[in-house]
Amino acid sequence: MPGEGAPVTTRWSTPGSPVCTPDWLALREPADAAARATELVEPLRAHLPDGPLVVRDLGCGTGSMGRWLAPLLPNAQHWILHDRDEALLERAARSLPAGVTTGTRGGDLTAARLSGASLVTASALLDLLTAEEVEAIAAVGCPALLTLSVVGRVSLSPADPLDADVAAAFDAHQRRTVDGRRLLGPDAVSVAAGAFRRRGAHVVTVSSPWRLGPGTAELAEEWLRGWVAAAVEQRPDLDGPGYLHRRLDALAAGDLSIVVGHADLIALPRSFS
Repeated sequence: MPGEGAPVTTRWSTPGSPVCTPDWLALREPADAAARATELVEPLRAHLPDGPLVVRDLGCGTGSMGRWLAPLLPNAQHWILHDRDEALLERAARSLPAGVTTGTRGGDLTAARLSGASLVTASALLDLLTAEEVEAIAAVGCPALLTLSVVGRVSLSPADPLDADVAAAFDAHQRRTVDGRRLLGPDAVSVAAGAFRRRGAHVVTVSSPWRLGPGTAELAEEWLRGWVAAAVEQRPDLDGPGYLHRRLDALAAGDLSIVVGHADLIALPRSFS
């Protein structure tokens, strides 16, 4: 097992934020599970140590990553769930599969250390972090599975003249500075891959897009509303209401399909045992 990990400072999953409300997390969970790159699980399993596993789940929300991943991992498992929202932590700890033991760590990760982990994992988190925070995760020295990170690729069909402007404004919003923290946004996967590779890890990234349309209309609508709102916050000159109205009308008519680009990443340290 690696030694004491570097401290990680984040402010992900702020209570009350739209990105972490229980309703939003429940709405996106099936799409997340369908999108994740299952082909990364087998090479990950091959690099895990023998015996009981200690899994640290960063920004765990209601525990969707644990519900998806724990049944796919070998051996006994103890999941340490990290989140700033104590109510979400309580829900997550109750929801993991039978036989999996849990511990919780609330508050920011300012002073937390990720030592003793067999695996560090997270879902839809990397793009909310800074380069320094990603470096601290890479410094832990154990395998990592980091899924569903935004990569700055969105495709809507049929096209609208404002698609490119809204997408660019959203990406700029994802890269904004919040309380002195410069968020990585769509650059997160490449930054994380570099951080792990500098430490000698083997890194694999795989596309894991959401595919939204009439069959996922509720999720598509909520995603559209959030996507446009962030873009307009970044660029108030955009005709957000008009654009959103056109897109929601097309969705309601069954005429809109959306592909939201994400990527999954595994990092497998060569010396980990």
